[in-house]
Amino acid sequence: MFKQNMKAIKVFVLPLVALLCSIPSWAGDGKKHNPDSLRLAKEIMQDARLDSVNAMAKQLLTQGFNAGSTYSQVWCRDLNTFIELACDVVPAKNVRGALLVFFKLQQPNGEMIDGYVTKDQFNWDDNHAYYSKLAPKHVGFKNTVETDQETSLIQAVYKYIAKTGDKSLLQEKVGKKTVAERIHDMIAYLKKERYNTKYGLLSGATTADWGDVQPLSDDVVDVNADTRWAIDVYDNAMLLIALDDMQKMGIATEDDATLRRSVARNVRKYLWDADRQKFRAHIYVGESPVPGDFNEDQVYYHGGTAVAIEAGLLSRHEIAEGNGAMLRDVDLSGMPTIGLTLYPTYPEGWFHGGMAKPYIYQNGGDWTWFGGRMIQQLVRYGLVQQAYLEMKPMIDRVIKNKGFYEWYGQGNVPNGSGNFKGSAGVLYKAIQMLRDWARDKAKQE
Repeated sequence: MFKQNMKAIKVFVLPLVALLCSIPSWAGDGKKHNPDSLRLAKEIMQDARLDSVNAMAKQLLTQGFNAGSTYSQVWCRDLNTFIELACDVVPAKNVRGALLVFFKLQQPNGEMIDGYVTKDQFNWDDNHAYYSKLAPKHVGFKNTVETDQETSLIQAVYKYIAKTGDKSLLQEKVGKKTVAERIHDMIAYLKKERYNTKYGLLSGATTADWGDVQPLSDDVVDVNADTRWAIDVYDNAMLLIALDDMQKMGIATEDDATLRRSVARNVRKYLWDADRQKFRAHIYVGESPVPGDFNEDQVYYHGGTAVAIEAGLLSRHEIAEGNGAMLRDVDLSGMPTIGLTLYPTYPEGWFHGGMAKPYIYQNGGDWTWFGGRMIQQLVRYGLVQQAYLEMKPMIDRVIKNKGFYEWYGQGNVPNGSGNFKGSAGVLYKAIQMLRDWARDKAKQE
């Protein structure tokens, strides 16, 4: 009983404590020279662990653009999160070349693949392969349950251009079309094939948060008869970021701007749960696949929320409250960091295979790949002290385990790829953002 009471106290008290802690002592005081901020800046600049992780990340990216040590494929959703790191390590022409292979494998309807391998590395079902005469040495693939491939690649292109200044990529001819024209084809594909007119939002197969694994089926990554269609915040936030990036690249049309406004409005209208101060897990397009005795309304999606913040969908106050909710979930779940995918987890057996059990893979596993993105947003919105504190356990386990593991289970046990480049990329960027903030503060001394 004591243990149950303590858990109840944590549920109500911890979010408040986390919210108070997440507001820096210098926030809003109007002082240019604040001793607390300067001490924090000095600590960040002198933290040798950050240098060690940066060095490890750079070394990892010398090994190519494949997603990690257990992945031979180059994935666009992964490349999007380490392309800035790649631009700091390898020649820009190599990064440009990796991006262009995606466009060469783009399908006639504008659809973008998930990723590609060289033909000598292709060793799975040919029924799920994508080919193109423009890329005769490569084979493409796609986990069709997800709706983030097109938007991931658009974001990756923007990051490459912002990092290198190589805007000529947009006018590069791939077949008969330029890259810019092919980007518009991708948006057209999403509007035709994945846009739900009732809600004015993108849809996809039911998955866990940002994941690409569906329940109720042994064929977990491909749309099939068992697929249940749904709308979630992650897919739509990724679209908003991509549309913003198109605007920054100077290729957005008025239709793109109109789409951006309507999607942002509809996310807040249909997906934001004002009473719970969180995004709804799903709006189901048809019958809900969730067991009747499980209340999905209670599930908090950490990764989708982080991406929604990046898309500008939450206020600073809502971000601080959301971070408090993530810290509460970490405490209640016993998981190590806010990289926790979601909480509470889905019931055992709803997903098939290894993910059938809670706290495995995308069903509650801890992914720095998305936790690091939340750290970036905390820095972006001025919650620097909290960002630094919450990043520390992510940094510590990289050093302890001598690598960037794909995800972590209960007890902080590393799992998956031991050299997952997405994890390296998001931490590298988060460290850069912290260091940039610290340097700016130090200049004010």
